[in-house]
Amino acid sequence: MKKIIFSGLLIISIIGNTNSQQLDISAELRPRYENKHGFGTLLATDADGSNFISQRTRLNFDFKQDNLIFKMSLQNVRVWGDVNTLSSDDTANALHEAWAEAVLNDKISLKLGRQEIAYDDQRIFGSVDWAQQARSHDAFLFKYVPNAKNRLDIGLALNSDSQSNLDNLYSNAAGYKAFQYAWYHGDFDNLGLSVLLLNTGIEYLDNINEQTLDYMQTIGSRLTYKFDKFNVNGAAYFQTGKSFDNKVSASYFTGNLSYKISSDISLGLGYEYLSGKDQDDVDTDIKSFMPLFGTNHKFNGWMDYFYVGNHGGSVGLNDISFTFSYQKDKFSAKLVPHLFSSVANIYDGSTKMDNNLGTEIDLTFGYKISEDILLNAGYSKMLSTESMEIIKVGGDSDENNSWAWVMITFKPQLFSTKQQ
Repeated sequence: MKKIIFSGLLIISIIGNTNSQQLDISAELRPRYENKHGFGTLLATDADGSNFISQRTRLNFDFKQDNLIFKMSLQNVRVWGDVNTLSSDDTANALHEAWAEAVLNDKISLKLGRQEIAYDDQRIFGSVDWAQQARSHDAFLFKYVPNAKNRLDIGLALNSDSQSNLDNLYSNAAGYKAFQYAWYHGDFDNLGLSVLLLNTGIEYLDNINEQTLDYMQTIGSRLTYKFDKFNVNGAAYFQTGKSFDNKVSASYFTGNLSYKISSDISLGLGYEYLSGKDQDDVDTDIKSFMPLFGTNHKFNGWMDYFYVGNHGGSVGLNDISFTFSYQKDKFSAKLVPHLFSSVANIYDGSTKMDNNLGTEIDLTFGYKISEDILLNAGYSKMLSTESMEIIKVGGDSDENNSWAWVMITFKPQLFSTKQQ
């Protein structure tokens, strides 16, 4: 932590000696208490859940000067008690973001470095802000904004484990060896259109022990439409190519409708389809859709039973959700029931199981204490079936599978200056 603070002070001193236009220094401290009693997977019979407090601490530097934009975000993520109270060494520190953007003109800029990448509803690319560590990529972006209603981003990434003189096998620590993508968004009256073309490369040793790089393509589009008190959105993505020498053929569809009953209350109905593979299918083709770098905690229930480090290569998912939202002044509340079922067939031995996986009910509250302080809390309950026990390879659907949490977020603005 001392090194982080020293680095921050050094940046301030350097920037302070330039003809800077704007410098903002902000912080974030976010402790979160959680009671996990069947979170992410079903709790075993008579097992005890966990109680802990995690915390994210960030120091953010945002700098703008002429045609230069710079950001650095220093981060410490910990669980209370994971370091000795007398310890002089803390390995929980990290550089969450460190990037610079060269603004070539009023339409084109180049952005390089460690950065968050998030688009649209964050289903394919997301910042994963709920996770205390969040997500960032080492990448290069070409950004083209011809006008206020159109935007094109082209991104590239190439990952290695070290500055080696040899072409060593990459560990896939980032989840990919390389990617290339193009993302376009346009606004047309009440209609919004986004198109994503993503090429993701995974490096591995094939069956004859040769270093191989396979590429999988994710191609799709998202539409949003607003009229009167209604909001409608839908998306479709398809995955093809190869991964670990297996052919990929997967798909994703979603549609959501919301209606604002009053200034305080709104209702929503949503459906998501993620393709899957029958459990008795011996074909090596990959038929299960993967949302890759998305903020997956946001989708398919907040208890993270699906696609948050799990459910990959599985039976897919149908998710029908209903949303009841209330917001007035500083208070907000949301109730979201989910009805889950598998897309593909589930088997217990040779017996075909019901596709119904169960129901999750999510309840959350928020209260804005001040401009810099926000209090949130939530409770979720999973009412699962025996089919859920099969795909989770264990656990007890009759247990009280639930999750409760309380989180307070402090986001003070520490320093701000602007020079002409």
